[in-house]
Amino acid sequence: MTSPLALARLLEGRTNAEREAALARYLESRGVPFARHPFADFEARGENLSVDVGTGDRVLVLVAHHDAVPGSPGANDNAAAVGILLHLLERVAQAPPSRARVRVLFTGAEELGYLGARAYVGGAALGDVAGVLSLELCGIGDSLVVWDAVDRTPFLERVSGAFQGLGLERDAGYHVVGRIPLFGSDHRAFAAAGIPAYGLTMVPATQAEALREFVFHPIRGAARFGLRRPPPFDTYHTARDTGATLEPEALERTARALEAVIADAR
Repeated sequence: MTSPLALARLLEGRTNAEREAALARYLESRGVPFARHPFADFEARGENLSVDVGTGDRVLVLVAHHDAVPGSPGANDNAAAVGILLHLLERVAQAPPSRARVRVLFTGAEELGYLGARAYVGGAALGDVAGVLSLELCGIGDSLVVWDAVDRTPFLERVSGAFQGLGLERDAGYHVVGRIPLFGSDHRAFAAAGIPAYGLTMVPATQAEALREFVFHPIRGAARFGLRRPPPFDTYHTARDTGATLEPEALERTARALEAVIADAR
């Protein structure tokens, strides 16, 4: 089974068009059935790619955007998340869930205001979607963060329960936090349509307080941290976002957590 780190390297350092094409080629080469969802407007054009695994009336959507900002190799943002979901597809295919479907959605143009996700939400039938997790910055750290968790929902409780089933303690092995002021991800396109949807990120536990300051008080945090932002934001949207900074255990830990969420739906 291919490791998440090796799969992340399929995208690292490529242009966005090359990243999109490399992802489609990989799925085709593995014989994975997938759907293409092209989109275009005055800002950009591209494709979202989706893979469904399992059977059932309810759908769990796991999202990772395949694009990166210009000038960045885009390893942690967001090739790591793509690698995790490709690896997870291999695992889940061995024992597909029977009471729910897992939809892995690879979106384009997230860096342009979630353009690909907004296009997908605008054209998809979403009545069977039970919840959405959007992966961002999942390749560095040892503590999971579920964010934009403004309201308690049954889906959020199930995610928390799955993490606790792995022995993770809240506010230690994982955190649940409210809406992040400046940073966002594709889940917000789903949340705007009334679907329980949250971001999922991996962070170093030792940086938890510094990260709270940085993301929840951006002006004060910018003044305090300047160019020395706390990890994983020290490489975010920079030329330093390379595969050399990724931590294999962080990717594996995220994959195991998602597998627990899927197992809860079996």
